[in-house]
Order: sequence, then structure tokens, then C-alpha cells
Amino acid sequence: MSDVFKALADPTRRAILDGLAERDGQTLFEICGRLTMLHGLGSSRQAVSQHLDVLEQAGLVRTERAGRSKFHYIDRKPLVGLVDRWLADNGKANP
Repeated sequence: MSDVFKALADPTRRAILDGLAERDGQTLFEICGRLTMLHGLGSSRQAVSQHLDVLEQAGLVRTERAGRSKFHYIDRKPLVGLVDRWLADNGKANP
């Protein structure tokens, strides 16, 4: 869980996830372009790649290779686990 919180703590990583939620299956080049156009973030490809690594380690992004291209996809399962953790009734009545 701490990896998910660490990944979500950074605004650039949240912007990357927002971009993947809008249009899944982007390459690094596409992600960098959208960050610049939509969010005014001029991060280098290396910096964005490092952010993607953190997101992937947290389980929030998965990748697939097709030839020489690497596509990035959002994975919402860790987020569902967080929501379920706090929204579960656990037999307690809500005040």
C-alpha cells in the first residue's frame, strides 16, 4: 500500500495517470507530449520514464511491448483495494 501512496503523492505521476485514464495504451513519446500540451510540464523523457517506473512498481501502470514500441496502460486494481479498505462496512454502523 505504501508504494501506491508514494506513487500518488507526486503531481506529475497523477497527471500521467490522468492521461492514461483518458487515453490508455500510450507510448513514452505520447505521454511526454500530452504532459507538455495539457499540463505545461516540460519533463525530460528520462524523468517521465522514472515516474512510469514508480507507477509500474506500485502496480498502477502495466506495460506491453509490440515490436520496438512499449505501451503503458493504467491498472486500477490497487486503487480499488484502497477504496474497499476504507469503504467496507465491517459490520459497523455509520453514525
